[in-house]
Amino acid sequence: MRTKNTESLENEQNNDAIEEICGLLADIQDKQLIYGFFECLFTKAELKDFSNRWHLVKELDAGTTQREIARKYGMSLCNITRGSREMKKENSAFRHVLDILKQKKATREE
Repeated sequence: MRTKNTESLENEQNNDAIEEICGLLADIQDKQLIYGFFECLFTKAELKDFSNRWHLVKELDAGTTQREIARKYGMSLCNITRGSREMKKENSAFRHVLDILKQKKATREE
């Protein structure tokens, strides 16, 4: 039986591991290495889910309807609604990362 202390320790360990990976990825400037790392870390199905979640964020930003996104990527409306809610939050990480992507694209076009 799991106790609150056990769950708290597991959450802390998970957060520590994710923070460690994020820090490493922030320092790596080799896209191929990061891609290879993802291929090792995730199954093909997990990579597809990961990719679809990024597509979801970009589609929502472009104004695509939730039903169209669900049809296009075979995603549940629950996941899409969750993504939509996350994008609407003040200081949304999704929104911030999309802004970085847009700036990067604009710089390439100049």
